Amino acid sequence: MTDFMVFLKRFIEEPGRVGSIAPSSRFLCQRMLKKVNWSKAGVIVELGPGTGAFTKAIIRKKRPDSVYILVERDPQFRAMLRDRFPEAVIREEAVNIGQYVNEMGVDHADVIISGLPFANFPEELRATILNEVQTVLAPGGLFITFQYSLQLQSELEARFSQVDVEFTPLNIPPAFIYTCRN
Repeated sequence: MTDFMVFLKRFIEEPGRVGSIAPSSRFLCQRMLKKVNWSKAGVIVELGPGTGAFTKAIIRKKRPDSVYILVERDPQFRAMLRDRFPEAVIREEAVNIGQYVNEMGVDHADVIISGLPFANFPEELRATILNEVQTVLAPGGLFITFQYSLQLQSELEARFSQVDVEFTPLNIPPAFIYTCRN
C-alpha cells in the first residue's frame, strides 16, 4: 500500500490522531530542514514521523554519531518505520521526550522536528508536549514544526524567544512552517 493510501486510511480511522490525508511533501521536508546546522546537531528528536518522509532526509543529513529518536504514537506507522529504518530508536509518546532523551544518555536535544497535528489535540495535551519540548531543547536549539493554520503561532511566540513563520503551498494541504529558538 502506498504511503498516501496508508495515511488516508489512518486519517479516516482516527482523524484526531492523524493530522493529514497525505504524507508530507518533499518540498515541505526541504523547507523544514534547511535551517538545521547538521554539523552541530548531536541530538535530534522527531515527533510524529508518520511513514518517514522527514526521517529519510534526516538520516541522510545527520552526523553519523548523532543520537536520533523517533517518537510515533500510531502503531501502524511505528511498524512501517521499524521496517524502513531498522536501526532507528523508536518510542511512542511525545509527552515522554525527556525520559527518552535521558535513556539515550544525553540531557537535551539540539533539534526537535515535529509533524504532530497540534491543532487536533486538546489544550492540555498540546501544552504538556510543548512543555516537554521546551524542557528538553538545548539553549539555542531549534524546534521546527508545521501546521495547516496559524492557530499555534501566538502560543509558540509566548514560549520561544524567536519564532519564524514560512508558508509552503507545495504540500497537501499547504502548510505553515514554524522555526522556533529557545
